[in-house]
Amino acid sequence: MPEVKVLTRHLGAPGVATLAGYRAVGGYQALQKALTMGPAAVIAEVKASGLRGRGGAAFPTATKWSFLPEGVFPRYLCVNADESEPGCFKDRVLMEELPHQLLEGSLIAAFALHVSHAFIYIRGEYRRQRELLEQAVAEAYRAGLAGKGVLGTDWDCELIVHGGAGAYICGEETALLDSLEGRRGQPRLKPPFPAVKGLYGQPTVVNNVETLSNLPFIVNNGGAVYAQLGTPGSPGTRLFCVSGHVERPGTFEVAMGKTSFRELLELAGGVWRGGALKAMQPGGGSMQILGPQHVDLPLDFKAVTEAGSSLGAGALVVMDQTTCLVDVSKRLVDFYHHESCGKCVPCREGTYFESELMHRLEAGLATRAELGTLASICAAMDGRCFCPLGDTATWFVMSAYRMFPQEFESHCGAGQCPVRAGVEVAA
Repeated sequence: MPEVKVLTRHLGAPGVATLAGYRAVGGYQALQKALTMGPAAVIAEVKASGLRGRGGAAFPTATKWSFLPEGVFPRYLCVNADESEPGCFKDRVLMEELPHQLLEGSLIAAFALHVSHAFIYIRGEYRRQRELLEQAVAEAYRAGLAGKGVLGTDWDCELIVHGGAGAYICGEETALLDSLEGRRGQPRLKPPFPAVKGLYGQPTVVNNVETLSNLPFIVNNGGAVYAQLGTPGSPGTRLFCVSGHVERPGTFEVAMGKTSFRELLELAGGVWRGGALKAMQPGGGSMQILGPQHVDLPLDFKAVTEAGSSLGAGALVVMDQTTCLVDVSKRLVDFYHHESCGKCVPCREGTYFESELMHRLEAGLATRAELGTLASICAAMDGRCFCPLGDTATWFVMSAYRMFPQEFESHCGAGQCPVRAGVEVAA
């Protein structure tokens, strides 16, 4: 199935990253339309679209907005641009190539929610992307699209770009809010949820870059049109980052629910060098693996969940038959150990012991009894951590162990990695 371009329909247009270029392809017409529709009508279209969060949780956007308590002001909009999930780079593409599309979507959301201050919290390593966003914001202010009296109305909206300091944990919405307030980025206890008590103790909506970038299309074309691009359970389109052992890594936009993993792989040129698919992560480093038997699954929230994984942040990482799943597990565990904020014991201590054990296993030094210890460590973490980081640090490892138990067991006492040494591992 070919790409279905909504978010990426203007990619490649001359100068589209600038205000003039974006306006040349119809940019900011949706904002103008939204201002005449009124907040309630905009929210109704977003609800009709069925748009779900594209940051990983896939929570219905209009429902999330509805949690804001009535009559409590000020309230804030925070754009989560802290894209740090291993294998994920779609938000970077949107910020680099179509920064004004993000700004327009953010302004539409802010208007619908009666927000007068919107913050874009961007990943610390995204220095160039932050510069581009700041340039776009400056253009928007000069054109009267932001600041006092947006487009001649009595609605004011300030746009502020705020850079993080390179902490993965700040992708979690409450850790993002703490960082934005100048504190150490650590997750907050919930409830209260940000919609009730968020930034500076006020009602706050936190939405992902891709989520908000859909709003101009939805306002211009109607929520029903957007919904019909996908399926009832998975409406609209979605950007998927495809990386790993493929011929053409990149970002592809496809219809949700109507496209299979096989078709997405074909868009990326298939498994590289004519190799065979061994495993894939459908939603980035956090998600459980799927196998070759799952390639014909649709990119549908429910179908992938029932298969034992999740679409997560929309990052498909492909692994061919040469991949050692123990080695990949070790590297992912090292990542989560490094990025743990240390606030809760199960995550802080669990990722440490998990990492130590995975290094022993990959080196062929662990015993079979230690595989039981690994399972115990992961069981003590999953569902018992302060935020999802500790949980997800166990998901890939345990799913790989369940799908490839012989590969894990063959490492025990081998004195080396048998996969990289070319030793035959029983299927």
